[in-house]
Amino acid sequence: MSSINIPLIVLLLQGIPEIIAIVTLAFVIAKINIKWNKILLIGVPLAVCEYVVRLFPIPFGIHTILLLILLFIGLTVIGKGEFSLSLIASLLSFLVLIICEFVCLSLLMPIFRVTPETLSLHPIIRIVIAEPHVLILFISAFLLNKFIQKKRSEMNEFL
Repeated sequence: MSSINIPLIVLLLQGIPEIIAIVTLAFVIAKINIKWNKILLIGVPLAVCEYVVRLFPIPFGIHTILLLILLFIGLTVIGKGEFSLSLIASLLSFLVLIICEFVCLSLLMPIFRVTPETLSLHPIIRIVIAEPHVLILFISAFLLNKFIQKKRSEMNEFL
């Protein structure tokens, strides 16, 4: 077990936006109105927590479990989300992250001939290669939110 050294620039330009995208998606899934002050209040500390936890020599993946728990707490306490929906939203948003990250990295790394070693040695390349999945997370959240709002308005018109 070893710690994962993440440059501060990666935290600022990739880590924080990624966690904010996850929190945004979780808000939508949990049917919590998107309020950026609350999303930032949850997202930024989660990203900093992830950064700090990765500095310790703990098994890989423990940070994800901790973030899941903290996201769930943030959704229920700060977002005032329903307990079960917040739990589902936390799990689903991280599942979407894992899928998007895997697909994007699997496609982009061979296209740009980037190796995992290159990603760990060159923070700017890491940020550029990782940004597409962050954008996909945000786009997914906004499209899902738009779909949910449309369904709600259709239901209101029907009633």
